[in-house]
Amino acid sequence: MRFLFAHTSRAFTFGVLTLAVLQSAQASQHDHGGHQHHHDDHHDHSHQHHHDDEQQNSHAHGHHHEHDEDIYAGYFQDSQIKDRSLADWEGDWQSVYPFLQSGVLDRVFAYKAARADDKTAQAYKEYYETGYQTQVERIVIQGDTVSFYRGDDAVTGTYDYDGYEVLTYKAGNRGVRYVFELEDDAANANPGLPDFIQFSDHSIFPTQAGHFHLYWGDDREALLNEVTNWPTYYPSKMSGDEVAEEMMSH
Repeated sequence: MRFLFAHTSRAFTFGVLTLAVLQSAQASQHDHGGHQHHHDDHHDHSHQHHHDDEQQNSHAHGHHHEHDEDIYAGYFQDSQIKDRSLADWEGDWQSVYPFLQSGVLDRVFAYKAARADDKTAQAYKEYYETGYQTQVERIVIQGDTVSFYRGDDAVTGTYDYDGYEVLTYKAGNRGVRYVFELEDDAANANPGLPDFIQFSDHSIFPTQAGHFHLYWGDDREALLNEVTNWPTYYPSKMSGDEVAEEMMSH
């Protein structure tokens, strides 16, 4: 049995499971949930592992909303970025890839095509086929442990926070990847687990994620160049129709 891990040139063996690999250096532009995010495989990134002082915000409620939308779209100041823990992604999560395969997300692609001039619904579906593709159907995060599932088979590792990376894209917007590293003991117990996982959920400070994109592999730096495949996870309790509605609501 194989997992499709699309973030490194190496195949990982998770016990009886093998994590196969796709890799692409193609520049891309994707719009998760309706918000456009421009990515390029040549982006500037800086290592920032410090804790920033909290800022007070005295804007009115309407300004708060605009402020949040700017951050989601990738426009923010370095001083706004805060460290985060795995608690922000704690829970039971499902891949949206099966919903794409079953056709449940077809109305999302039709919705996007109706609002765009340059892509058909089928073109969107093919694009997200590459973006969402994974065989890791479920991820469960509890405390500092992360479990990867394919069917009923699971492998679990313990991960420690390893700071965040700020990525700058050609379009001028930016993104933040929150990085966690596999503990040595966990790596020794199961050498097939990825050494690093990186979360992207369009937030830059502690908050409970509503969905996220996850990148994993052994090379911390190389993962930052992955921009075409971004396995995406929503709460497992959500139905396909609920996921589709959420995607179109942004």
